[in-house]
Amino acid sequence: MAPTSTASRRDRSRPDGGGAAAPKRRDALLDNAKFLLIVLVVVGHVISPATDTRLADAVYFWIYLFHMPAFVLISGYLSKSFDGGARRVDRLLTTVAAPYLIFWGIYALQSLTADRGLPDTPLEPLWLTWFLAALFVWRLTVPIWRRIRHPLPVAVLVSLAAGVVETGEAFGMSRILSLLPFFVLGLLLEPHHFDFLRQRWVRTWSVGVVLITAAMSYVYLEQLSLEWVYWRESLLDRDVDVLPIGISGRLVFMVLAASLTAALLSLTPRRTTWFTGLGTLTMYVFLLHGLPIRIAEQFGWYEFTEGHWGLALNTAVAVALVFLLLSPWVRRAAKWAVEPSVEWMLRRAPDRGDRERNPV
Repeated sequence: MAPTSTASRRDRSRPDGGGAAAPKRRDALLDNAKFLLIVLVVVGHVISPATDTRLADAVYFWIYLFHMPAFVLISGYLSKSFDGGARRVDRLLTTVAAPYLIFWGIYALQSLTADRGLPDTPLEPLWLTWFLAALFVWRLTVPIWRRIRHPLPVAVLVSLAAGVVETGEAFGMSRILSLLPFFVLGLLLEPHHFDFLRQRWVRTWSVGVVLITAAMSYVYLEQLSLEWVYWRESLLDRDVDVLPIGISGRLVFMVLAASLTAALLSLTPRRTTWFTGLGTLTMYVFLLHGLPIRIAEQFGWYEFTEGHWGLALNTAVAVALVFLLLSPWVRRAAKWAVEPSVEWMLRRAPDRGDRERNPV
């Protein structure tokens, strides 16, 4: 989730702005994880209109158990340097706010051609643009979480409270609050936590978590409401009893998402691989992949891709789509939207600061 070469570099300035420090070697783990996650994102979206078999339902549910919580956690980790300085705010506006508005408009136009409903205002996210709105809000709150003594328990309480109140549609606030613990957890993580995940017993446990949750998704979880893993509606909207089912259910799905995220990071290679570089460009895939999916659905693709063979075909199409959107010619054509140049709208920043790496 970085779209530019400068954004994908390690921080090269001292925190006090006292001059250039020696460049640090970039850890490939997060870039590898981002690539694997964006493949899951696209697979989930491509197969979603044709989940007409138990296996397809289970695969979809399993992906949604953790793929966005994992991205949110990585977002938090890569937002650690945000302190509200002018340059960091400029970066937030150019890499998050501007693409949000552009792609909100793009997806709105496509929705109109397909006779889909539209939100009442651009302040209400349209489909996948909710993540950009959430990232904008989360990053603005980073200085607050740095000041709170026990940030993670507080974030969990906020998430649980979001399940029992009406938050409205602006900015996708329900998801912002519900997924907040994963962002805060990312802020708290340090390199030694990732080192811990490399231990053999942790990797063995991770394989078990993947297999058990996959089996659970097939045997039981796929029968549950998808709202448990969408994190977008309150328990009141879903008419779920707050106690004992609602709150305990939210906690269970938080634990499942955190466990699968840890498992993913444990099993992801830490060395530089053939897809490490692609992991720095996944914002292109995230923002662009919805268009071909919506267009394919609009023109009847999913009427011809049903059953198990349809699941296999759509999964293969999803993987191919990832590589297509990462191709140099697509990135050149879409750069104006994914990496818009809006510096002309900004005042010159008086301070010098590090640039956050993009989480997608």
